[in-house]
Amino acid sequence: MGLDARLDALRERHANLELRIAEEDHRPRPDSDALTRLKLEKLRLKEEIERLRDAHAQG
Repeated sequence: MGLDARLDALRERHANLELRIAEEDHRPRPDSDALTRLKLEKLRLKEEIERLRDAHAQG
């Protein structure tokens, strides 16, 4: 998988996590553990996207 395809896949997963977080957050009784897991995964993806972009820009 090329870098652009990898970044696109990561961005798509990141966007899906945003939707899942919003859905969970708007439930009458949001699951705080689920929200924490989703937010951590979203942050991990964001960091990976930035790392790949930076590595590509330097190389």
